[in-house]
Amino acid sequence: MNLKNLFALSISLMLTAQSGFSQSAKSKALPKIKVSENKHYFVTEDGKPFFWLGDTGWLTFGKLDREGVVKYLEDRKAKGFNVVQVMVLHNVNAVNAYGDQALMNDNLSHQITSPGNDPNNAPEYDYWDHIDYTLEVAQKNGIYLAMVPVWGTNISSAKSKVTKADVEKYAKFLADRYKNKTNVIWLNGGDTYGDKFQDIWNALGSILKTSNPDQLVTFHPFGRTDSSENFHNASWLDFNMFQSGHRRYDQDTLKNSFKEDNFKFVQRDWDLKPTKPTLDGEPSYEGIPHGLHDTLQPKWTASDVRRYGYWSVFAGGAGYTYGHNAVMQMFRKGDNPAYGNKELWNDAINAPGAGQMVHIKNLMLKHDYLDRIPDQTLIANQGKKYDYLVGTRGVSYALIYTYNGRKMAINMGKILGDNVIASWYNPRNGEEKYIGKFKNKGVQEFQPTGKKEDGNDWVLILESEE
Repeated sequence: MNLKNLFALSISLMLTAQSGFSQSAKSKALPKIKVSENKHYFVTEDGKPFFWLGDTGWLTFGKLDREGVVKYLEDRKAKGFNVVQVMVLHNVNAVNAYGDQALMNDNLSHQITSPGNDPNNAPEYDYWDHIDYTLEVAQKNGIYLAMVPVWGTNISSAKSKVTKADVEKYAKFLADRYKNKTNVIWLNGGDTYGDKFQDIWNALGSILKTSNPDQLVTFHPFGRTDSSENFHNASWLDFNMFQSGHRRYDQDTLKNSFKEDNFKFVQRDWDLKPTKPTLDGEPSYEGIPHGLHDTLQPKWTASDVRRYGYWSVFAGGAGYTYGHNAVMQMFRKGDNPAYGNKELWNDAINAPGAGQMVHIKNLMLKHDYLDRIPDQTLIANQGKKYDYLVGTRGVSYALIYTYNGRKMAINMGKILGDNVIASWYNPRNGEEKYIGKFKNKGVQEFQPTGKKEDGNDWVLILESEE
């Protein structure tokens, strides 16, 4: 342990949690996010639609220094992201880029804090101050941090010594420290099964929610599972999150699995009561091997992350979280790579898929967002697997997505008007191209440009003629 941590350790028991990171010119607080009136989507506190466009920067707090934090969050703002999912503690022995330990003796109930939070004075700047700093930088860039208090393996591991009492004390520490942060969202769990250790997850979620009712709380589950399976009726769960996972259709041998069909999670959650928003919080990451562990397998690409996005959002999702293999682990030179990664995080932030995610947010917010519903009756030839077509509509518009450029047969008359204006929207660059005017009755066929192949994805836009 270095001198800095010895100093922090010696005084930690005498200190209460800091309420925030002090700066001479703090940025304006972001508006609080809440569930919309129809309970399917998110809005800001003043009622404006909020489309969750997330990135997985899981190891941001542990691996990035202040310069890295600024670079990463400024980049994500530029690319249209408004949420970053991050672990507060990857492990109970967590240490950040400055060598600051988070906990005394790896005990959740004993946080190491120091007086002051001046980044230019090393003994004053601790692990938790660095989180405060990151929250402030995120706020400046219009980004909400969806924070996992402690990654699930710390609870579920056979070697775990974490108790419910430890978790309760830790949850109270987090709730007190971040009670005034409007850009905090809580992801309970962390890649873990919701049907195990429920007493701990319920205690953690309940304390976070009852302490700060205005901060949204959900549960980040294990692959191919959904928070709704175990916690939908929990009073602390504001919205559902599922992890559609990283396996191909043929790699998934799980019984009753939705496999790659992430839209099925949304369709199921949409009909649950009480009504709550839902979204895919971890689909296949760009640049990660199919199935994760065999590095000789092909890697998921930009077209795959687009497909997961449009499929789930058009099915009624309240947003979508993108991820990249190198960025989620904030891979630096000299790090031990996971899942065969060879890219540095600061290069991978410019991966093609990362730059394309904003187009789905722009498309959704261009139309009347809050009256939108999923509607598969729009489509006369839905198809299966990569041929699947998915549709959503409002009163005066409809959107239909194809992943591979196959011909669409559309049941007209689902939106207002005698005539509709049709356009193609390109998910790769956000460009919209006029097709023509069509009668709003019968079945109309629309053929995207290019040959039928995976990744030649398009959105058909139909709008009522004014």
